[in-house]
Amino acid sequence: MARYLLKRLPSTLVVLLAASFLIFVMIRLVPGDPVTALAGPDATEEARAAIRADLGLDRPVLTQYVVWLGQVLTLDLGRSYRLGGQVSDLLATGAANTLVLTITALLLATAIALVASTVGVIADKKWLNAILSAINTVAVAVPTFVTGLVMVLLFAVLLPILPAGGTPPAGYLARIDITVQYLLLPAVCLALPASAALTRFLTESLRTQLRQPYVMTARALGIPRRRIVLTQALRNALPSALTVLGIQFGTLLGGAVLVEAIFSWPGLGRLIEQGISARDYPVVQVLLLLSVAVFVLTQLVTDVLHAALDPRVRLAGSTPGGK
Repeated sequence: MARYLLKRLPSTLVVLLAASFLIFVMIRLVPGDPVTALAGPDATEEARAAIRADLGLDRPVLTQYVVWLGQVLTLDLGRSYRLGGQVSDLLATGAANTLVLTITALLLATAIALVASTVGVIADKKWLNAILSAINTVAVAVPTFVTGLVMVLLFAVLLPILPAGGTPPAGYLARIDITVQYLLLPAVCLALPASAALTRFLTESLRTQLRQPYVMTARALGIPRRRIVLTQALRNALPSALTVLGIQFGTLLGGAVLVEAIFSWPGLGRLIEQGISARDYPVVQVLLLLSVAVFVLTQLVTDVLHAALDPRVRLAGSTPGGK
């Protein structure tokens, strides 16, 4: 397992380094100048030059990148140009709220997928499979912002039983019932597309397992279909589903941008929106790099867990050329 992890680390570091350079360069290609935004349209050229020098924007782009990369590696993320305060403080506050929302949505998506896929495979009824397929199709096809707006109109306006947005005023741990009310709408909105994708994949994986020889042997011995699915087929289908779960976690982080805007959730999504609007380079480039890093590291963790659950992956990864 350690050898498999060490083999994956170099490629992960190369991807992160390449992503950091591309993000740094692309941010500077976005139209607009932070110096103009800070100094104002009526500022003198001397004042603009002083601000540019103070921000380090008068140096070559490659020099700026090396300095910024060194700051990131030492966790010195600098200060915000426009939003105010240290980038690390803004990041900590936004990350806490986004993680709460994303992890809640991931747990919901996983629970929905496990229940829907196992019930559908165990029952094996055409009408039930048709209903589940239709629900999955709608969950994937309807955009998140449409789902969010409909949920707000239904449960916060027409039937005012849940908050329309925001976070619990007294914190997440003060009153769990209040926290659940604030989390329910945005978490369900974020979880629906991911749960549909997971349900489809896990259902097909379970059906594939049911066609394997060991299942035929178990059925010949008189073991009920439900017991085979829950004790054998599900266990064998989970390793491949774990990889899809890792991809969905990255998708949830991306979808959180829209969901946070709809439900006024003060997370990283709203922070990056504010940073882009204000041309706040330090905030935007750190947030984009963090998003890439989370996605890449999630893939690494899921691959390692997949290898731990499936020895074939581990053995293939530890032999020359994967043979």
